[in-house]
Amino acid sequence: MSYGTLYGVGVGPGAPDLLTLRAVRTLESVPVLALPRSSDYGRSMAWQIIEPVIRACPEQERLLLTFPMSKDPERIRPYFETAFSKIGERLERGQSVAFVTEGDPSVFSTFIYLRREAPKRWPGVTIEIVPGVTSITAVPAVTGIPLADGQERIAILPATYGVDDLADVLLKFDTVVLMKIGSEMPKVIEALKRTRLLDRAVFVSHATMAEQRIVRDLSELGAQRGDCFAMVIVSRKDRSGVLAGDVAFSSVADLAEERA
Repeated sequence: MSYGTLYGVGVGPGAPDLLTLRAVRTLESVPVLALPRSSDYGRSMAWQIIEPVIRACPEQERLLLTFPMSKDPERIRPYFETAFSKIGERLERGQSVAFVTEGDPSVFSTFIYLRREAPKRWPGVTIEIVPGVTSITAVPAVTGIPLADGQERIAILPATYGVDDLADVLLKFDTVVLMKIGSEMPKVIEALKRTRLLDRAVFVSHATMAEQRIVRDLSELGAQRGDCFAMVIVSRKDRSGVLAGDVAFSSVADLAEERA
């Protein structure tokens, strides 16, 4: 059987003008857009991001697919099965489908499960991934905090799956990015206080979006609950510019002078 192409298209963290040119071209060229949403009655955030940017095409189908915000496999499995079946119907008709995902399709994305399942269900189907700007890089952009310099190491954690080992991680990595904060905010603040890193942490919600919020004093948050668009970035070390071996230089000029 000849299938349509299955695309995983990353559309960035929220600002429509952060879509890549490749993403726009792909989204405008396919006959079917698969648009995830968190409930049967909610809007698709992915569609909200791309709607102002892509050219309207009356013949293009917008296929809304529900994926509940749940960690219970038994609850979400029927929704995945329904979504995969609907996508399969289009692929089997020879229609290409672009599964639109916030951020990047390979980072904490529902598309990862579709990518894994696709070759089993539709042997020989062509799969293409269009990478997107991730919130992991958008948050440093809006806060002005670099992720890593020289030999520094980064840890990226989904906070909603537990932060019991956070204190240990904070001491082992130079920069820690906590995604999907949810109800774990009090535990995050507790770990930051225990490691004396509270003043090195910044909270960001809805980075690059109109409702973007940045809090540099996390003690102001108290017991507030984060949301699925909330992140915390912790920078343990002061950046020192160009790094050569174990020697830090404050500028390229200093490095040139040392070599001379």
